[in-house]
Amino acid sequence: MNVLNVALLVAMLALAAAIVLCGVRLLRGPSAPDRVLALDTLYMNAVALIVVMGMWWGTTLLFEAALLVAMLGFVSTVALARYINRGDVIE
Repeated sequence: MNVLNVALLVAMLALAAAIVLCGVRLLRGPSAPDRVLALDTLYMNAVALIVVMGMWWGTTLLFEAALLVAMLGFVSTVALARYINRGDVIE
């Protein structure tokens, strides 16, 4: 096992731990904005984990999946923030 594989394995473990901690904050968040921020951080960590897994497996298909998850996560964060702020998403 070379140095790159060890670094990728450590990165995957760290990102998995971050995803678990974001899930805990998402479930136990004291307020709605805290939960939205936890969800935003959760999808960002998921994107990073998908990219690292793509590097681990040596495929470019996962990079496209990461881009798709990032775009959907951004749109969902904006929609949730507008809903919390105004009470509706579309005017």
